[in-house]
Amino acid sequence: MESINVKKGTTTVGLACKDGIVLAADKRATVGYLIADKKSQKILQVTDKIALTMAGTVSDAQLLYKLIKAELKLKQLRTDRESNVKESANLLSGMIYGNIRKFSIIPGISHFLLGGVDSEGFHLYDLFADGSVTEIDDYVSTGSGSVMAYGVLEALYKKDLTVKEGLQLAVKAINAAISRDTATGEGIDVVTITSEGVKTALERRIDTTVRV
Repeated sequence: MESINVKKGTTTVGLACKDGIVLAADKRATVGYLIADKKSQKILQVTDKIALTMAGTVSDAQLLYKLIKAELKLKQLRTDRESNVKESANLLSGMIYGNIRKFSIIPGISHFLLGGVDSEGFHLYDLFADGSVTEIDDYVSTGSGSVMAYGVLEALYKKDLTVKEGLQLAVKAINAAISRDTATGEGIDVVTITSEGVKTALERRIDTTVRV
């Protein structure tokens, strides 16, 4: 059977800082060797206090994002309280687990980084494509350019980074992936999660057009 091409390809980064969480991602989505989207939004706000990055098959990642956003809102209405970050991560991981194991001719591979703030502090979770959950206390990267990003993070990350310092490091890590990974590019988005909630810290396009 001829393979089915789906939109994918990315680099995302998550950093745990002493005063918050930093999430960063590039803007390129690919179908094989074709750049299918130059304005892809890979960091999405789930609630006022929780956001996630997505990598993998775009259709599955977008659907799971819509489902977790709706489920958390319904749960809040039913219980009259907001779910904390750990509860939200575990709920999404169950959705990922079910999604990857259902029969489909298109592999439902999706990988998320989920960050948030609640009464217990700041939290960053790696939700792997198999549905496993890992709490991260330093840094994490996903996607095809994660190897390059990890090289920067391993060399420059230090404990007790501020969000401002984390933002600068996240940009360096994504830039390293843009320089070497063909599936990463077009620009950088950065979101911060502090005691004030989720905020967009950076939106930058990169013009790669050659002019003569």
